[in-house]
Amino acid sequence: MTGIKSLTDFADSFYFNKKVLIRVDFNVKVLDGLVSEDYRIRSTMSTIEYLVRRGAKIILASHLDRPKGKDMRYSLLPVSKKLSEILSPFRIPVLFSNDCMGKETLDKINTLNTGEVLLLENLRFYRQEEENDEGFSKILASYADVYVNDAFSTSHRKHSSTYGTVRFFDTKIVGFNVAKEIEYLSLLRDNPPKPFKIVIGGVKIKDKIGALNHLLPKATKVLIGGAASYTFLKANGISVGDSLVDDDYLSWASTALNNYADKIILPIDHRVAFSENSTEYKIVKDHIPNNMKGFDIGDKTVQKFIQEIHNNGLGTIFWNGPMGFFEKELFSHSTKSIALSMALAYWRGVKTLVGGGDTLEAMKEAGVSESEVTHVSTGGGASLRFLAGDEMPGIDILKNNGS
Repeated sequence: MTGIKSLTDFADSFYFNKKVLIRVDFNVKVLDGLVSEDYRIRSTMSTIEYLVRRGAKIILASHLDRPKGKDMRYSLLPVSKKLSEILSPFRIPVLFSNDCMGKETLDKINTLNTGEVLLLENLRFYRQEEENDEGFSKILASYADVYVNDAFSTSHRKHSSTYGTVRFFDTKIVGFNVAKEIEYLSLLRDNPPKPFKIVIGGVKIKDKIGALNHLLPKATKVLIGGAASYTFLKANGISVGDSLVDDDYLSWASTALNNYADKIILPIDHRVAFSENSTEYKIVKDHIPNNMKGFDIGDKTVQKFIQEIHNNGLGTIFWNGPMGFFEKELFSHSTKSIALSMALAYWRGVKTLVGGGDTLEAMKEAGVSESEVTHVSTGGGASLRFLAGDEMPGIDILKNNGS
């Protein structure tokens, strides 16, 4: 990480009694007032605990979803309760501010004790956050002495808390979570151990094009499932019925197939139904009937993908996106099978990297924990942008540190 300071670059005494603003990504699923998946919260615990043990006063800033103004359905209060639960074994007190601006927030910041953690309310309750407003940035910067970015998944955006605010700090540091993301994703992007296999699923082809353009020349095999596969199949002259296709990217898919025909492996059978509400499916080979939609790859394709995952010894596998409409049990078989195969590959010694929230959720559905793969990226879009070699404003702004 040339030009970027990490937490361990400073003496322990440096942090004592200093206010540290940590941009975290606590954009998690909240159902009925409870956090349903806490991986993003847990992923930043090492940074919080490290700073608390060195006597810092911690201020956490995050967004949650895309609220239109101060919509309390998107309050971070349930996240604060989950954070407190996670940190309770470490005896780290967690406070919550009902706002991220204003006198009450400032009073809570000014009365923080060493070793205490304060979570601010949803940054996106203010439109100025996404607008990278300078005045908003200055207020956030005034809260602390040190800035830490531990939110990789928002680092591809020029928002106030990830970019504008950082410019007003002399000391700006990368957190342990982001440092780990950069380490593993740089390995994938620049020099992945061979054989290098890519498993691509999900819905949106356009979000993956940049990464695929960069990774396809390096890849040994590319297995494409999920809704993404229907765009490739249609470009290859296969009938996909009423399946979801991104027609704007048919030309790109066709070019990719022509250039990398020896690498790209597409589904050879499908689980199809009339709609996502269907209570039954049938498996069809090759072509999908006009009045039906593909919702999952078929059993023969699953077997073929698993065989490819376990072929040719060690190396690297990158998985992004579920293989089907896994949220419905009827169409979850292939995604669960791939998740289990990734875990088996990891235990054999393969470097296995997983990106995207849906992919992590699919792993959990299959009973595979994040400890059974080499690395789970907390950022779906950000990881794809990083792999594409795109600008990462939230990381680039950390360079040329003043301390």
